[in-house]
Amino acid sequence: MVAHRAPRGKDVPWPALVVGTERDPVVRERLRTMMRTLHEWSLVEPGDKVMVALSGGKDSYALFDLMVRAAEKAPFAVEVIGVHLDQAQPGYAPEAFYKWLEDFGAPYQILREDTYSVVKDKTRRGQTYCVVCSRLRRGILYTAADRLGCNKIALGHHRDDALETFLMNTFFAGKLQAMPAKYVTDDGRFTVIRPLIDTAEDDLRAFAAYRGYPILPCNLCGSQSGMQRQEMKALLEDMTQKHPHVRQVMLQALKNVRPTHLLDEQVAAAWSATGGDGAHQLKAGDRASKTRHPATVVRSRGLPIVGQTEPA
Repeated sequence: MVAHRAPRGKDVPWPALVVGTERDPVVRERLRTMMRTLHEWSLVEPGDKVMVALSGGKDSYALFDLMVRAAEKAPFAVEVIGVHLDQAQPGYAPEAFYKWLEDFGAPYQILREDTYSVVKDKTRRGQTYCVVCSRLRRGILYTAADRLGCNKIALGHHRDDALETFLMNTFFAGKLQAMPAKYVTDDGRFTVIRPLIDTAEDDLRAFAAYRGYPILPCNLCGSQSGMQRQEMKALLEDMTQKHPHVRQVMLQALKNVRPTHLLDEQVAAAWSATGGDGAHQLKAGDRASKTRHPATVVRSRGLPIVGQTEPA
C-alpha cells in the first residue's frame, strides 16, 4: 500500500491542495472529480459567495459537504453557505436533517414557503410536478441569494442528470440540449454552477451511504410514475448493461461537439463567424488527399479513363 502524501509549498494549485490534504480515501476520490470540474470550468473564483441549494437529497448533501471542504482549503477568499427550502410537504420531518446541519458546522439557512399546495393546484393533468415546482423554487432561491449577498448558486445536478436531460430533449422536445456546467441567469444577477456535473450518480449514492446523510424524501417527485426522466433512466441502465462505459462516453460526446456536422443553420453560422471551420477535420482530409491510392477502374461507359489501361 502506497502512503498518501500531501502536497507542500505555497504555490500548490487549489485542486491539488484540496485532494492532496484529504486523508479519507473515499472523500478524496469525490473531491478529485469535483475539483477537476471546478478547475476546468472556472466555477469558483476569488471573492465568490456561493449559495448551495440544499434539497435534503443525496446530491445536494454531497455538494454542500464537498464544497465546504474545498472552500476551507482555498488559497483565496470564498464563502459557501447552504440554503434549504421547506416546501410544507405532508410528512415533512426535518429533525435529522437539521441535526446534521448543526453537527456539520457550516453556515446555513432554512426557508419556509408553501409551494407544495401551489404545485398541486397549478400542475395540469398529464404534466409533471417538476415543471411548476422548479420554477417556484428557483424564484425563492434567487431572492434568498440576493438577500444573502451571494453571486453564485450551486446546484447538485450530476452526470446522469445531464445525460437524461439530453435524451429527453432529443426524444421529446426535438432539440440538442443538456445541462451546462455554468450559466448566467437571465437577469444577469447570478452565475449558476454545477460542480458535480462530471460525477456519476452511482458514486454519489455510494458516497451518501458512506457519509450517512439522513435523506429527506420528496413527496412530489416520488408520487408520480411514468415520467419521461424515468424512461431515460431505464434506457441508460439498459445500455449500460450492454456497454458499461456508455455513460462516460456520452458525457465526453457533450464536450466534443462538431458544429459542422449538425443541421442547425444558426449553429453553423455562429461557428463560421468565429472562424471555426472544423480545422481538425480538414487536416485529416488534407492528409487523406495527399496520399494517393487510386482504385482500378474495372467497368466504365461514356467516361474517359486517365492514368491506366482500358478495362478489358
